[in-house]
Amino acid sequence: MFDFDAVDFVTADHHFGHARIIEHARRPFGNVEEMDSYLVERWNSIVPPDAVVLHLGDLLMASMNDVGDALALTRQLHGRRLLVPGNHDWISRATQTRTRIESMKPLYESTGWTVLPEVLSGSRNGRPLRASHHPYDTAADDRFSKYRPTQDGIPLIHGHTHSPAVAAIPFCFHVGVDAWEYSPAPMTDIDDWLDSFASI
Repeated sequence: MFDFDAVDFVTADHHFGHARIIEHARRPFGNVEEMDSYLVERWNSIVPPDAVVLHLGDLLMASMNDVGDALALTRQLHGRRLLVPGNHDWISRATQTRTRIESMKPLYESTGWTVLPEVLSGSRNGRPLRASHHPYDTAADDRFSKYRPTQDGIPLIHGHTHSPAVAAIPFCFHVGVDAWEYSPAPMTDIDDWLDSFASI
């Protein structure tokens, strides 16, 4: 069981090093360098050095040749950093082989990331909570359905959608940077959302 009480901020979908995400997610940047610099600045403007940050995947999207440089950039980020892999991460069971994951995991860890399982279940202030890169979804043809958590009424925090909306899917709370002005979300905001599930 994961201890969500130990987490101060949660976020997802930075896509460091990924130029095409600017157009795909309609981000207001002229180039990837500008985007990466702004994302680091926004993170460090609200996250103190001693905070714990849970990142729900798609930290970066870089080629095999560029992944080292993209990860090195994340050394600048404040806080103790925990990573739940997303489908674009080189350590994702959804898209990578076991051999690739085993070879890439030490690189993530050497730049300060603690790599966690793809789905976390636990509690926050005594209330059930789940975290995953992917939201709940019932689409049978979804290629990531095997890696999504099953919707069973437990509130879920997630990334992946790049939606500007925070709560567009039932029982789901989107923490990706595209919904949070390119910053990590304080867990106190998750607490406010969990108040609506008081009957759970």
